[in-house]
Amino acid sequence: MGSVIALFSGLVFGLGLIASGMTDPGKVQGFLDLFGAWDPSLGLVMGGAVAVAMVAFASAKRRTRSWTGSPIEIPTSRVIDRRLVFGGLLFGAGWGLAGYCPGPALVAASGGSAAAAVFVLAMLAGMRLHDRWLAPR
Repeated sequence: MGSVIALFSGLVFGLGLIASGMTDPGKVQGFLDLFGAWDPSLGLVMGGAVAVAMVAFASAKRRTRSWTGSPIEIPTSRVIDRRLVFGGLLFGAGWGLAGYCPGPALVAASGGSAAAAVFVLAMLAGMRLHDRWLAPR
């Protein structure tokens, strides 16, 4: 049953990314171009995502297990350290330069976008480098 829920959730998420334009790097870069041809529409998408997440997290805080029966583990750390700030800056720079973040890149790559596939390969290489050299510290 857990696999069916995961499949359905992934399909809904992917379709939502496509419908909102998050898989179009030009649209994303237009949102980030504050002093040029700014496109505020993705701000509405993000606002909607935050609203849905607030409801989901409020519900999850009252539960101990997910719908699949897995334990719910909500991070409790509120520490803002150098690694978190650097990671956020690196993520933001990659998002701004490529126009993709991980979820939309996977959806676009599965739809045949060569640029998204290159992004996904670079992202996987970066994850591998992190796991090999930074995570053990």
